[in-house]
Amino acid sequence: MYLIIGLGNPEEEYAKTRHNMGFDTINKIASKYNIALNKKKFDAIYGDAIINGEKVILVKPQTYMNLSGVSVRQFVNFYKIPMENLIVIYDDMDIDKGIIKIRKKGGPGNHNGMKSVEKEIATGDFARIRIGIGTPEYKNDMINYVIGNVSEEEYEILQQGVEKAAEAVIDILENGIDHAMNRYN
Repeated sequence: MYLIIGLGNPEEEYAKTRHNMGFDTINKIASKYNIALNKKKFDAIYGDAIINGEKVILVKPQTYMNLSGVSVRQFVNFYKIPMENLIVIYDDMDIDKGIIKIRKKGGPGNHNGMKSVEKEIATGDFARIRIGIGTPEYKNDMINYVIGNVSEEEYEILQQGVEKAAEAVIDILENGIDHAMNRYN
C-alpha cells in the first residue's frame, strides 16, 4: 500500500496558488484514475483505489500547510505505512516553474509543510516530489508569493509541473523510484 500525500491549503480559499501544487497533483491523479476524494479522516480529505495493481491512498491534509505533518502522522500510524511507500508532493521555490525533482529522502529545506511532516513522523527517509514554482522577485515577499493568486498564463506553466508530478507518481508505482528519478530529474 502506498500513501501519496499532496501538501497544500484548503482549496476553497487557496485554489490556484503556488503553495497548492501538491493538492493539484492529487486532484490530477484522482481525475485520471476516477478516484473519488470524498472521505474525511485524520484532518484530511482522501480517497483510495487500486492503481496498476497497487493499493493507494491519495491524501490532501486540511490542517493548513504548516501543520501538514499532524495529518500525515495519523495516516502513517493507522495504516502502518513503511517509509519506502510514502510519497509527499509539494511546491519548491528553488526549482524553476514547471520542473519537478524527485528524491528518495532528504531534508525539508525552507518548506514549513515539510518541516511539519518530518517533525511529526520523525524521519526524512521517504520519497518526495518537488514541483518548481520559481522564486519571488523580492525575498521579503515569500508568503504573498506562495499563497497569492497567479495569472492564468503562469498557472498553465505550473500545471506542466503538476502533470509531470502525477506521471512520476505512477512511474514510481509501476517501476520504482530509481526509474522515476532517472526519467524525470
